Amino acid sequence: MAKISSKPGSNPSAKSAQGEQLSRHTPKSGTSFWARLWAQRQLMLMLLPGIAYYVIFCYMPMYGLRVAFMDYFSLDGYDGSPWVGLAHFERLFVNNFSTFSMLVGNTLLISLLTFGTSFPLTIVFALILNEVRMPKIKKAYQTISYLPTFLSGVIIASIFIQLFSVGDGIVNKVIVMFGGKPINFMLETSGFYTVYVVSGLWAGLGNGAIIYLSALAGVDQEMYEAAEIDGCSRLKRIIHITLPSISPTVITMFLLNIGSLIKVGADKALLLRTSGTTEKVQIFSTYVYDIGIADPSAQVSYPAAIGFFESVVSGILLISFNYISKKRSGTSIW
Repeated sequence: MAKISSKPGSNPSAKSAQGEQLSRHTPKSGTSFWARLWAQRQLMLMLLPGIAYYVIFCYMPMYGLRVAFMDYFSLDGYDGSPWVGLAHFERLFVNNFSTFSMLVGNTLLISLLTFGTSFPLTIVFALILNEVRMPKIKKAYQTISYLPTFLSGVIIASIFIQLFSVGDGIVNKVIVMFGGKPINFMLETSGFYTVYVVSGLWAGLGNGAIIYLSALAGVDQEMYEAAEIDGCSRLKRIIHITLPSISPTVITMFLLNIGSLIKVGADKALLLRTSGTTEKVQIFSTYVYDIGIADPSAQVSYPAAIGFFESVVSGILLISFNYISKKRSGTSIW
């Protein structure tokens, strides 16, 4: 009679039954594409809403990109509007070069300031939360930091306009308390950037930390125990264990954010700018709003050309940094 070798506590019959069940639902490598698709039909059905969203709202609108290469008039439609080739891009890069250089400088400045503060501080905040040993305190801090996510951009802008206002603003009251003079932040270019960056950091710190906290939850705790036995301090454990363990997540988030380096949303900039800073802090998105929507004699084609340029530059940045990351670290989006 043959012996059945198994580890203590194991159930060979249960394992074999589980293996047979998995083999029935897992398509073989030699089967056809349609057979594999049918075997995973539940997963395919779950993907359909997401695919439909991207097809309807992301890919179908690409048909309208040709507006950037014609003098489009809504009454004439696509067929009746004349083609002008690269005329609108020539207008942007050559005829309005001073405006173009200002838009590039302001957009990159506000992107680098926002990205340079929020990205590293979000990681630091997640590391601090991960080191808190009292669960109730940790959950309280995480909940408080996440609450601004539920506020709209209008409410957040209003809060920070009041905080930095000359009359009743808490920031100016603190400045006066230490012997300084009140500063009208909203009428100065530097004040606009300060309010923009600080409000973005406050609103997105808790939301951004969730991803890193999820990655930190998957770090092997045995490595921490071994390092603690070897006498490593908490800071050394963070540097030599925690950061290398979550580096793929950090690189992935960096790549996802680098594509939006030149595509800054117009909503908060429109809410925070004033009559004294409108011309000085003009970025691509606000400029497109001013000439494409707010202007009564607005044209569609020229703003479309600007948006097309932004998308191309964002795609180039994403592809380039993804390639560099794949070559240097082995981590990439695709």
